Amino acid sequence: MDQMTVYLILAGVFGLFMAWGIGANDVANAMATSVGSKAITIKKAIVIAAIFEFSGAVLAGGGVTKTIRKGIVDLSYFESCPELLVFGMLAALLAAGIWLLVATRVGWPVSTTHSIVGAIVGFAVVGVGTSSVSWGKIGIIVATWVISPLMSGVIAFFIFKSVQKLILNTENPIENSKKYAPVYAFITGFFLALVTLFKGLKHIFKGLKADADIPSVIKSVVFVENEKGMLQIPWYNNVILAIICGLVVAVIAVSVIKKIHIKPEDDKRFYFTNVERIFAVLMVITACAMAFAHGSNDVANAIGPVAAIFSYVDSAGELTKTSSVPAWILLLGGGGIVLGLATLGYKVIATVGKNITELTPSRGFSCELAAATTIVIASGTGIPISTTHTLVGAVLGVGLARGIGALNLGMIGRIFVSWIVTLPAGAILSILFFFMFKGMFS
Repeated sequence: MDQMTVYLILAGVFGLFMAWGIGANDVANAMATSVGSKAITIKKAIVIAAIFEFSGAVLAGGGVTKTIRKGIVDLSYFESCPELLVFGMLAALLAAGIWLLVATRVGWPVSTTHSIVGAIVGFAVVGVGTSSVSWGKIGIIVATWVISPLMSGVIAFFIFKSVQKLILNTENPIENSKKYAPVYAFITGFFLALVTLFKGLKHIFKGLKADADIPSVIKSVVFVENEKGMLQIPWYNNVILAIICGLVVAVIAVSVIKKIHIKPEDDKRFYFTNVERIFAVLMVITACAMAFAHGSNDVANAIGPVAAIFSYVDSAGELTKTSSVPAWILLLGGGGIVLGLATLGYKVIATVGKNITELTPSRGFSCELAAATTIVIASGTGIPISTTHTLVGAVLGVGLARGIGALNLGMIGRIFVSWIVTLPAGAILSILFFFMFKGMFS
């Protein structure tokens, strides 16, 4: 077996291991609000993740993958010795995967983005020097670690405030929940579809020529030909398609809500019991959106380094500035993510879903819609933000909407400490593994 094949096999194994860690920690974190509020069971969460994590990874994961693969370090520094990049990416995958395994075992909801970015910076600094790191890009990524929880927290705060004003704090919350729930469902479907069409599907149609073998009706209605003779979907068609998607989601929500059996006597135990049953329907919708958003953003943490190694092997030992990500790499990432959630995800679900603040379906809906919105925007712009930071920020926003007393400040403090530890842990492990692989293969 030649050395190139060994590199590719190790990349696949370590990439799968890293994806497993993402599923066990980050996907569990993303699904925690749904499971913690008892809107869905852990089994349903796994099924939702299996479907929508794959979809997000394949349809909208391209932009962030490029950032992880070649945006953090300057590839020109590795041109004279490209195998150092291979050793480094292998080390980064293994280091981040091991740290995620340790953190998940103790129930810490750490950032997979922190883990892989710290690991890549670690090997780059010791491998070729500090100048090889794109510190400007790192600065942007670090800024998003602050901006993303603030953004999702503010969005979640106002979403839940709107729920309180329009539904919970009214004279007839059940009727108002039936009235406004489809509106929230439409917003979820519309926004997710719009960002996916504008950003996520962009690479699928890239390179599609005007003479492509597409039914003439679809070609004339959906696409237009640009000045380069290529097909593209105009912005107004994207908006129309997003409106249709939003309406479909709203219709589905109305249909399901009509089948809910309202039991007035249950409200004697908890006044909003029947209202929360309606929001449980919306939680399923936002859980799907959250899984899609997570797959589109965080799959890059596993497959970005794999794509870099594949590019090296595919070009016979040269570093190429442009290369496509094969479908098998995307599927590797999606499969590992689902496997991680199914095997060890319950650990982090318990931490985020139950121990930060008390969640109900209406509160969990606000968290997930805010987090999904923030994550998909980040994926479309190619910035790898932390799902953990985003969702915890959203949970904090919802908690603050009810008053600071609703928050478990001790747990929040422990979560923040675990975030700080993650960066140096990923970097130190990566440095150790980098020298190990360099000694083995050089």
